Amino acid sequence: MKLTIERSDLLAALSHVQSVVERRNTIPILSNILLSAEGDGLTLTATDLDIEAVDTADAKVSQKGALTAPAQTLFDVVRKLPDTAEVSLEFQPENQRLSIQSGRSRFALPTLPASDFQTMTRDTGSVSFSTTSADLKRLIDKTRFAISTEETRYYLNGIYLHISEEDGKTLRAVATDGHRLALSEIPIPDGADAMQGVIVPRKAVAEVRRLIDGFTGDVNVEVSEAKIIFSVGQATLTSKLIDGSFPDYARVIPQGNDKSLTVNNAELEKAVDRVATVSAERSRSVKLTLDSDKIVLTVNNAETGHGLEEIESTYDAEPLEIGFNARYLLDVTQQVEGDEVHFAFSDPASPALVSDPADKASRFVLMPLRV
Repeated sequence: MKLTIERSDLLAALSHVQSVVERRNTIPILSNILLSAEGDGLTLTATDLDIEAVDTADAKVSQKGALTAPAQTLFDVVRKLPDTAEVSLEFQPENQRLSIQSGRSRFALPTLPASDFQTMTRDTGSVSFSTTSADLKRLIDKTRFAISTEETRYYLNGIYLHISEEDGKTLRAVATDGHRLALSEIPIPDGADAMQGVIVPRKAVAEVRRLIDGFTGDVNVEVSEAKIIFSVGQATLTSKLIDGSFPDYARVIPQGNDKSLTVNNAELEKAVDRVATVSAERSRSVKLTLDSDKIVLTVNNAETGHGLEEIESTYDAEPLEIGFNARYLLDVTQQVEGDEVHFAFSDPASPALVSDPADKASRFVLMPLRV
């Protein structure tokens, strides 16, 4: 293998694939990226056997070939080369090294045979549709903060992507960890009608979000029984799906909450952040005392102290005291696009429904804490 490539093109492709590789691997080949040079391009592939990322960069290939090289080291070397540099890559068969040359810089990295690298196969019978990168970003950003990190409840370790017929057909994303729930939806894309509900793993969600960052075109999505494939420009991300049943989340979305609170979102966010400074690290509980024209936020902690703040609000029911985890409350307020945020309560022990008047397609549920 022998080729020359622009440093910026190589770095962009490496950035799209190298983060899939796990830092600690017991299988050496999984620490490597597969480099395949052919025609007028260099194709890079990385995998952890559950997710595979592929991207192609333009290159001047003078000798085709394929090999694998250490992902992190290769990325770090290329990242530190001068911005406008041209990079020469060449396999040295005498010592089984990948030679990297750019200007006065010379590197030689160990390689492993391309034949040892495992790539993921495509499933047949998949449903294919396209959506804008903006819509896909929206679905991810509005929900991923609520993905569970508790490995025992593995079926909550991702975003549930499915077709909803609640208010006309939509493509809906839902995530929950049992303490909060986030829901967002977009109009159903053409071709998605036949898609079965799937759970996209947390790592795949993070990787596809990184892949579409700064991308403005359409994203093609293929969904089969076991895998999901995102095609973004020349890059492709393939991920296994979580094999499990997502819970009936509709049962935990409050329907009859009749106590309505409207408050300035930025003021609430700053007030919660301030009073939470003295909250206990584990529960981070903040008590909200609701009255007709104000909210009093209170934190009492025997060890770290006491915090209190008042902010103006509009509330239409009898006074209510309810507690929430400050971190979870802030996660929700950070998703609100408009100036105001709306809460609907039932009682201090029941979940609150949070909505953004500026975004009718997203809803959030927060479970209260005893305070």
